[in-house]
Amino acid sequence: MTTSLNIAVIIGSVRDGRFGPTVAEWLLSRIEGPFEVDVIDLADVKLPLNMPSYGGQPSAEVAEVLTELTPRLENADAFVVITPEYNHSFPASLKNLIDWHFTQWQAKPVGLVSYGGLSGGRHAIEHLRHVFAELHAMTLRDTISVTRYFEQFDQDGKLIDPTELNAAAKTLLTQLEWWATALAEAREKRPFAA
Repeated sequence: MTTSLNIAVIIGSVRDGRFGPTVAEWLLSRIEGPFEVDVIDLADVKLPLNMPSYGGQPSAEVAEVLTELTPRLENADAFVVITPEYNHSFPASLKNLIDWHFTQWQAKPVGLVSYGGLSGGRHAIEHLRHVFAELHAMTLRDTISVTRYFEQFDQDGKLIDPTELNAAAKTLLTQLEWWATALAEAREKRPFAA
């Protein structure tokens, strides 16, 4: 087993004027240790909403996107999903990415980071827990919720008072490393079977 862990950081919003890249930049600055990071920004991923029938094959255009994207998810030992809260849930772009894949999520930990108004995106996190459970992925108990994000960061995208959120990031990333290591070792010894 290698000592490095591949972590895919997924930016879930594709909306114009989105804040996800700012949150991602802050979180990426907190990642250290054994992680090799792959940032997957869904604004750069062109997966259509219309899917082939169950068991069917995607179009050539979609297959090309999947050929580049799917191995990145497959190679990840862990995921961090950064999501806003839209209408008490998470964006369709994120659900679309999740639904185009299945085995790539299995027996891997998922750290959840949300941002929003007063709730900090916690409704999106709770909905994602149900979705990832169905895919046999393990969401971490501790999450990061950036409440009133528009007051937490300055105009340059820097945290005004980083104390609380930096501590939350340390907790999440420490847990992610533990779970990623444990589950990678388990998958190596005995491949996951759903």
